[in-house]
Amino acid sequence: MALLQHAYIVAATRTPIGKAPRGMFSHTRPDDLLATVIKGLLAQVPGLDPAAIEDAIVGCAIPEGPQGLNVARLGALLAGLPTSVAGVTVNRFCASGLTAIAMAADRIRVGEADVLIAAGTESMSLVPTMGVSTSFNPEIFTHDENLGIAYGMGLTGEQVAQQWKVSREDQDAFALRSHQRAIAGQKAGEFADEILPVDIVRRMPDLAAAAAGVPGDNVIEQHTTVTLDEGARADTSMEALARLRPVFAAKGTVTAGNSSQMSDGAGALLVVSERALKEHNLTPIARFVCFAVKGVPPEIMGIGPKEAIPHALKLAGLTLDQMGWIELNEAFAAQSLAVIRDLGLNPDVVNPLGGAIALGHPLGATGAIRAATVIHGLRRRKLDYGMVTMCVGTGMGAAGIFERV
Repeated sequence: MALLQHAYIVAATRTPIGKAPRGMFSHTRPDDLLATVIKGLLAQVPGLDPAAIEDAIVGCAIPEGPQGLNVARLGALLAGLPTSVAGVTVNRFCASGLTAIAMAADRIRVGEADVLIAAGTESMSLVPTMGVSTSFNPEIFTHDENLGIAYGMGLTGEQVAQQWKVSREDQDAFALRSHQRAIAGQKAGEFADEILPVDIVRRMPDLAAAAAGVPGDNVIEQHTTVTLDEGARADTSMEALARLRPVFAAKGTVTAGNSSQMSDGAGALLVVSERALKEHNLTPIARFVCFAVKGVPPEIMGIGPKEAIPHALKLAGLTLDQMGWIELNEAFAAQSLAVIRDLGLNPDVVNPLGGAIALGHPLGATGAIRAATVIHGLRRRKLDYGMVTMCVGTGMGAAGIFERV
């Protein structure tokens, strides 16, 4: 179908990212995280009647357990949206959140919708990384060409490190820079525009009251408001990173220190048409330009952005040097460096506030979270174009481009 109109973002926000499995959101359900971020999103556009929203498209990489049962619809209802607002859950593993944005934009651009929520949510504390009851097709193990599908993500990182000759020292230096940039960004308040403060409530028995025979529930509630990502470490050093052992291959170079963190979090964007801008008197903060996805061999899935980025640029009619901000998801330092070197990306514009090694990677939420980072970053620094890109399990790469307006 032909492009009828542009898709604009009028609000973008995210929760802080918690460390899994024992971080600040370790006992917070992912549907509650989603509901919280949707409420925060709509608070940024107080003049919009929620009844105007037609659908909530939500990415989730492991849609099982507490983030199963179509978490998009559940999150929308828990957020208090009218029952007329539908919901659909999207799974493209680590690109789920970015794919949700692209799907929302596509529906708007062809004239099928005017106001949509695009979001992502993930709890790696409450849902195992490989899911609750993973079941591989036996054919994967009987044909060598399919075996890479069953590789653990860490092993694919080792494959990329070997094939692209990325040294352990370079990986650790990249990880250190991620933490340093994240800490510097936090101290400078660079995340304030995108992060929604979240109130965490922890309940525990009041043993003293119970022992004293005090009537009632005898429950203590502790309220904490969190405003920063939990994973960035100011005390990280090359010496500390060098002491970590490889965790995926005995003689490998990929460690917990130069890999993305397991995380919990959610992000959301409000995507609207040109018609909706006028009808609801909304002010756009960005325009969605394009989205591209490409497949690569599963055993080197980390190299996916190398194929997706050129395709996205071609679709947009733009060049690499026009990208003022690139969020390249740091699944592993090895794959990030391989992509940067192969494409000749400018390290100064790649993850200027750090990436998933320091900030965390809540799988299906990451695309929406990093989109919020790019959109607000473009506005603060008065840059024209930004990109969100990531590798994807089973061998894919995705990239989305945004324009400041």
